[in-house]
Amino acid sequence: MQLIQEQKCFGGRQIRYQHEANSLNCSMQFSVFLPPQAELGPVPAVYWLSGLTCTDENFSSKAGAQRVAAELGLALIIPDTSPRGEDVADDAEGAYDLGLGAGFYVNATQAPWSKHYRMYDYVLNELPALVESELPLTGQRAISGHSMGGHGALVLALRNPERFVSVSAFAPISSPTDCPWGHKALEAYLGDDKAAWAEYDASLLLKEKGCSLPMLVDQGAADNFLAEQLKPDALKAAAEQAGASLELRLQPGYDHSYYFIASFIEEHLRFHAKHLSR
Repeated sequence: MQLIQEQKCFGGRQIRYQHEANSLNCSMQFSVFLPPQAELGPVPAVYWLSGLTCTDENFSSKAGAQRVAAELGLALIIPDTSPRGEDVADDAEGAYDLGLGAGFYVNATQAPWSKHYRMYDYVLNELPALVESELPLTGQRAISGHSMGGHGALVLALRNPERFVSVSAFAPISSPTDCPWGHKALEAYLGDDKAAWAEYDASLLLKEKGCSLPMLVDQGAADNFLAEQLKPDALKAAAEQAGASLELRLQPGYDHSYYFIASFIEEHLRFHAKHLSR
């Protein structure tokens, strides 16, 4: 881990690192907030997955999460949203919803994506192993995210409930097999095999497998992407069918922006802290 940047923040440390990511075959940057309690001993971590077009810096600079994380003694681990580098494939037309900044937290199987686009493995295995070996972390993890990152957080938690104590999301892409963003990304990264798509669809996973983890989802009622891309009703129906513990809140007047995230991030961190303290 190569230190790139560090600032003191609410008594803790906001840090940016770079490392060579074996699962992605490229150099990656990620951000970490270590609360002041980390000076005394290991602390639990909340992993945050950002959405389309974001890097590891959007959440750090816009969400205002550090104040509450410092109070609660939570580390924040914030990966980038895709592999990066000159030889990393990107959409030929430079579209925002495929390629760089749009990894969708899947393990791509199709060329040219499969060489680098293995964000699922990176977030699940490589990044936690790295930070837990190098930083004062207990190994207790919760996971959260926004939009594409909300999709990633839900999928990672639903497929690996033993790795996390809780999961939350802001405006997640709840049913990527049934929306334009999802169709485009899953077909490009995974090909035509719809069974492979289903492994990255939170609504289908929840319906099939259920979930033992506590789940919190906030969705803005004034979100421009609500009906066409996000489909929270599919997630709600799946949870009801599976008897899963999902709290889905429709927040009147809120859109898809970081103003929405900043408004409710404290509640999400307190939600995770309650389960991380057990």
